[in-house]
Amino acid sequence: MPVNGRSRGGGTLPAQASTPTPRSRPRPLHPGAWWLWSLSLGTAATRTTNPLLLTLLITVSAYVVATRRPDAPWARSYGAFVKLALAVLLIRLLFAIVLGSPIPGTQVILTLPEVPLPDWAQGIRLGGRVTAEGLTYALYDGLKLATLLICVGAANALANPSRLLKSLPGALYEMGVAVVVALTFAPNLIADVQRLRAARRLRGRPDNGIRGLLHVGLPVLEGALERSVALAAAMDARGYGRTAQVPPAVRRTTAALTLGGLLGVCAGTYGLLTAAGATYGIPVLLAGLAAALAGLWLGGRRSLRTRYRPDRWDARAWLVTGSGVAVAALLALAAARDPAALHPGVIPLVAPTLPVWPAAAVLLGLLPAFITPAPASASAAKEPS
Repeated sequence: MPVNGRSRGGGTLPAQASTPTPRSRPRPLHPGAWWLWSLSLGTAATRTTNPLLLTLLITVSAYVVATRRPDAPWARSYGAFVKLALAVLLIRLLFAIVLGSPIPGTQVILTLPEVPLPDWAQGIRLGGRVTAEGLTYALYDGLKLATLLICVGAANALANPSRLLKSLPGALYEMGVAVVVALTFAPNLIADVQRLRAARRLRGRPDNGIRGLLHVGLPVLEGALERSVALAAAMDARGYGRTAQVPPAVRRTTAALTLGGLLGVCAGTYGLLTAAGATYGIPVLLAGLAAALAGLWLGGRRSLRTRYRPDRWDARAWLVTGSGVAVAALLALAAARDPAALHPGVIPLVAPTLPVWPAAAVLLGLLPAFITPAPASASAAKEPS
């Protein structure tokens, strides 16, 4: 038996290291907050065609994704959305060159051979003059759509789809399962393509061109089918799709409230967008939202599922959502007060300028990069060993 730190053989026993208590990490942000933040930035992008503001929106979303994207397969789809946005922008410019632009211009860049069309195709042309004004208008319009796609890609890269499914109301659970499966299909497909291309490169086989695409595409499709069959079997074993028995009157009331609420939301939104319906737009919209929420609450009684450690909508979620909503609201206000700054003209063709306070409003979207917890891998890398 050791006495005073020594054993019977006279040797000194090593001091027993105390086991460090693991630090409690903050819980990740609610996935619904990421989606509301991203959709708000996309809504802000629809209120302007200023390329400087749109580029600033893309930069803000990209910075938040770079600092808060977790290391997961579903989070690697942001690059695919960026490539899709670039493809949309190029296609929009190509259409403006080949099919012409609705904006007449005087600064002719080049003249393509024009193809004569029959009388029933009046208003459509193939070829002809390509003007700088028409190309600039197409660039502004395509960049707006590209920004919206990138904002949706940010939501896919930041929000965990399985945790988003847990947060849906019971009435939307079955539809949420279908949506989440669809949203996770593309990221997993991209991860499979990258893995198979890397494996072919390690074996010295080509991974580009038609031949490489065929050798990579077939295993990817086979893996997707196997994954779908395994997912269907797992869902069936866990009892997905079971519903509770509710009285017929409750089902009819639920359907009436949900359908009436959605119609009220559509009518209220139409009233807000038209000058004649400005008086009844807000009351009808609020009534429709109330009826739809009541229908969803009643419809949730049919769900038999329970939630393990549900995500809480805490103060950080409110701040993240509020930052995105503030960007959308301030850009909408700027578009109403100073439309020339947010929609630079192309006739005559002038260089766009960066308005100061709308740009400052866009920078509010950077708030999630500073108040949300870092991804688990980044947090572990910062801890001392």
